[in-house]
Amino acid sequence: MALSRRGFLVASAATLAATPGAIRVAWADDGFLEITARPASQKLFSNDNPPSDLWTYNGRSPGPELRVTKGERVRVRLINELDEPTSIHWHGVRIDNAMDGVAGLTQQPVPPGERFEYDFVAPDAGTYWYHAHTKSWNQVARGLYGALIVEEHEPSFDNTHDLTIVIDDWQLDEQGRFDPSGLGSLMEWSHAGRLGNWLTVNGTSIPNFMLNAGEPYRLRLINVCNARILEIDPRPLRATVLAVDGQPLAEPEPLSDKRLRLAPAQRIDLAVTPKAGRNLSLVEISARQPFTFATFAVTGSDAGSGARAAALPANLLADPDPAAAHYVILDMTGGAMGDLTDITYKGKPLTVTDIRETGQVWAFNGIANLADEPLFRVRRGKTVIVEMSNDTAFAHAMHTHGHHFRILGADGKPGAEWRDTLILEQSEKARIAFVADNPGKWLFHCHMLEHAAAGMSTWFEVV
Repeated sequence: MALSRRGFLVASAATLAATPGAIRVAWADDGFLEITARPASQKLFSNDNPPSDLWTYNGRSPGPELRVTKGERVRVRLINELDEPTSIHWHGVRIDNAMDGVAGLTQQPVPPGERFEYDFVAPDAGTYWYHAHTKSWNQVARGLYGALIVEEHEPSFDNTHDLTIVIDDWQLDEQGRFDPSGLGSLMEWSHAGRLGNWLTVNGTSIPNFMLNAGEPYRLRLINVCNARILEIDPRPLRATVLAVDGQPLAEPEPLSDKRLRLAPAQRIDLAVTPKAGRNLSLVEISARQPFTFATFAVTGSDAGSGARAAALPANLLADPDPAAAHYVILDMTGGAMGDLTDITYKGKPLTVTDIRETGQVWAFNGIANLADEPLFRVRRGKTVIVEMSNDTAFAHAMHTHGHHFRILGADGKPGAEWRDTLILEQSEKARIAFVADNPGKWLFHCHMLEHAAAGMSTWFEVV
């Protein structure tokens, strides 16, 4: 179903005047923040429609927004009140490996009724998020995610001018309720992944934010969709780009007139200074008709400073040295309309019948999902170059755990932007470079979560 109101019983969803306020987090006596994964009901489409049965952190999706300062210690106690195991991954954070939250690689999943304590330091200021990393294709789709904001020591924007925009697409039924019936289907796993038919911002349908004319704001956009690449019209925003995937640009850049493409798991920080009488909006344009999924009402006169946003302070990431790099080839194959003839899973070449039974329809270098041996193993401090080739009929959002990377240009030199997630289009090639300076076993996967579950997951080790 397209991103539109068509097909729902209620023709016009109620537009909310404001987004939900911050969700309180329970502090335990020992200094831990307690986050409970549990079922809860929440309305996604309108106040006139029935609520949806979701999986939540502390009773709501998104879960509580966690705000800390760069260099601060983060202590979170996950309490699992679901009927299945779970874990939390801290997306984009250059974290200690034991705290990365990848079930089966860095920790065992937390069983129902049990707890797990995450304890790490947030080394980099920026926009990050956290989400379930056990059967992510199922648990994230049901609502298990939240924002993690790491503030600079001297933030450029105060709390009233720093807005988090968590964007998700949901598959809703004709009553406007979350529909889990297609989760795990081979159709979704082998095609573009799970694509919803309705967008929410911070768990709210078509919110309206109130902005003051002439005052600069920071908008932190986070794409938490299972598989949708958001395509946003930049013209109604008139924004400047401050950071990508949590890492600041050396100099803020005007947002291109071309559509803004934000892959699943990606983040972008924008600065906007609204003008009096000119409201702003977020408009998704990948469907047949543009879909406005959030608005910004501008009030007052242009009496504010109107100052141009200054560059954010850089985080200290080690620059890769392509001249002395460990070179890795990663070839993506499989999927619908792709080559399914050479896929090995758990050491066994798969037949067509095996593929249907296991759901393993994608492969990296002919291997589906986590092999016993890593894609590569390097010593700490070594530059790694990964050359990726997308030989499939679909786009993929490649994500490295524990590290940020730079994209190499045609001249072999690293680009200026740091990223942790990269869209690789059909038949496209790209080379990324990073310094493997974080010890441990790290996941490297497509963040279309159905693709990751269906074979597009591997790992590397830094020793």
